[in-house]
Amino acid sequence: MSDARDELLTRILDFAARDGLADRSLREIATGAGTSHRMLLFHFGSREGLLTAVVGAMEARQRATMTALAETASTPGELMTGVWRAVSDPEVRPFVRLFFEVFALTARGAAPGPAGLTASWLDDAERAAERLGVAPDRAALRLGVAVARGLLIDLLAGEDPAEVDAAHDLFVQLAGR
Repeated sequence: MSDARDELLTRILDFAARDGLADRSLREIATGAGTSHRMLLFHFGSREGLLTAVVGAMEARQRATMTALAETASTPGELMTGVWRAVSDPEVRPFVRLFFEVFALTARGAAPGPAGLTASWLDDAERAAERLGVAPDRAALRLGVAVARGLLIDLLAGEDPAEVDAAHDLFVQLAGR
């Protein structure tokens, strides 16, 4: 990826987290990111290509957080709790909202989904499990991703964060059995 494209994608992420993308035209996104729609087309090919790049970049950031936490965690439960705190942090919530916004566009066929949306998480989680000396179980890891995404939806819907955190804590306990 070119430096210009990376820098532009960062500005788009900032705009999207603040103002959303679902109902925005390419021109509105360009204006919000301080560029022209022609530059967006040059770097991303289409609105759908832009949405795919946005979700891919957000997911890569979150997976990088998991990988970094795996270097210092001493147990799977500690890693799961650390990742949950990182992805559910109120400061990251605009990006979580954006993930689901783009995911909804993908689900209704309005945008192509990024390749390997869950597979990338599973691959990185397998490496994290191995680092912790735990045999990776891909089905269990997929369940963990699904539970976290479901609880993130609860947070976005305005549920009590303490109750959502308690549900995640219970999941970590159940997963540790």
